[in-house]
Amino acid sequence: MEHALKILGKASSINVRKVLWTCEELGVTYEREDWGSGFASTHSPEFTRLNPNAQVPVIIDDAGVLWESNTICRYLAGKHHNHELLPNEPAARARVEQWMDWQATELNRSWGYAFTALVRKDPEFQDPHQIGVGINDWNHKMSILEHQLAATKAYVAGPRFTLADIVIGLSVNRWLMTPMERPDFPAVDEYFQRLAQRPGFLKHGCNGLP
Repeated sequence: MEHALKILGKASSINVRKVLWTCEELGVTYEREDWGSGFASTHSPEFTRLNPNAQVPVIIDDAGVLWESNTICRYLAGKHHNHELLPNEPAARARVEQWMDWQATELNRSWGYAFTALVRKDPEFQDPHQIGVGINDWNHKMSILEHQLAATKAYVAGPRFTLADIVIGLSVNRWLMTPMERPDFPAVDEYFQRLAQRPGFLKHGCNGLP
């Protein structure tokens, strides 16, 4: 029997893991296919017909094809009527989506050069000045998260776990695993320990892969 949901993307991808963790929280079954570096090429005509950006993840279900990891997470929570992960009330929902968008547009952008240099060790990303600038920017963005978590004393968008914690929790994992100097952020440390109590995080979050 085929699963109703198919996920295209390798399990080590941070963006694929957002979707896998969301499925774990929702109790959704799925079939996953390996696509991406080291596996089937996302630049193949077969894949780009599904996502012209040639990036994972892509999902396919009875509603069709969808890409962009944060959008997929929102879609799955909405489809399965989970108002804890994605509140139905407009203001509460907007706060969750605000932090999800921040992760995608601000936090993600900050780590690009430093992560590519220090973890992927790409020879074209080895300028010491650029690495230093990247580390400083990354740490600055994490200071914004530290301030927010110190205020909520729980999760990113407030007292309850939401989709914002899935996408940002994986980003915290990446920050902690990158070999570089980091400030002492006690609220982030406590937050990471809270996430580590969740089965979905243990399975798809802190899995030893950046």
